[in-house]
Amino acid sequence: MGVGVVFALCASVCMGTATVMQAMGARMAADESSGSGVSTLLLAVRRLPFIAGIGLDMLGFAAELVSLRTLPIFVVEAALASSLAVTAVVASRFLHISLRRTEWTAVVTVCCGLALLAVAAGREGKGDGDETLRLATLCASVGFAVVGWVVSRRLQHNRAAVLGLIAGLSFGLVALGVRMLPGFGVVELLTDPSTYTVIISGITGFLYLVDALQSGSVTAATAAMVIGESVGPAVFGVAWLGDSTRHGYAPLAALGFVLSIGSALALARFGEAEQQTATS
Repeated sequence: MGVGVVFALCASVCMGTATVMQAMGARMAADESSGSGVSTLLLAVRRLPFIAGIGLDMLGFAAELVSLRTLPIFVVEAALASSLAVTAVVASRFLHISLRRTEWTAVVTVCCGLALLAVAAGREGKGDGDETLRLATLCASVGFAVVGWVVSRRLQHNRAAVLGLIAGLSFGLVALGVRMLPGFGVVELLTDPSTYTVIISGITGFLYLVDALQSGSVTAATAAMVIGESVGPAVFGVAWLGDSTRHGYAPLAALGFVLSIGSALALARFGEAEQQTATS
């Protein structure tokens, strides 16, 4: 379990830092380009900070895979949500974004919440889902993709929050899909529905999160994403996959989870750090 906690924290640090690195690359590209949209993006992907951010995201995802195979889902998802605390601290140093007193308090509270979860967490459940459950999650991944497509074209009010929630639910399905994979052999991966859940939900979550961040409030989009990504998978893991805490530590784990997610919501404005540079 200790190794899993280390990997979950590594995933949080990598992903939180990656956001800032990509923001730095995007800002460099914006300063050099008179255009916008695709032209600026093409410039950004050639900048070293942006490339480093992509590399950190990949390392973070790899660490997440390891942690999901050794820890209860509720611990891993809380750690990933807490990457916003890493983003906030790194952004205050490299993007010169001032943290308010309440946000520094949230950073400290995130750390306390994760510490409680590390103490209370038991081993991951032995269940990896039956064929029906895996097919159900695959259908859900397709369903969220379709719902997001409809929302992106029809909804006008609260669009950012709704798309952020869909993105979060999709990212949550990625975690569930990884957890339910029976193995990593080529044949197993190609024939298991969970593989396609991971692929479809990963793409869906990324696309709708980008759309949400461009549609309105970064804070609303990120907060909705955090809720969708963390709460649903945590409940699913406990109810259907057998995740649990150490004997008698359930209240402590619940407190740690609430502290971690609540503090992440307080830091939601750092969900897309480059948005802050426009006002700095």
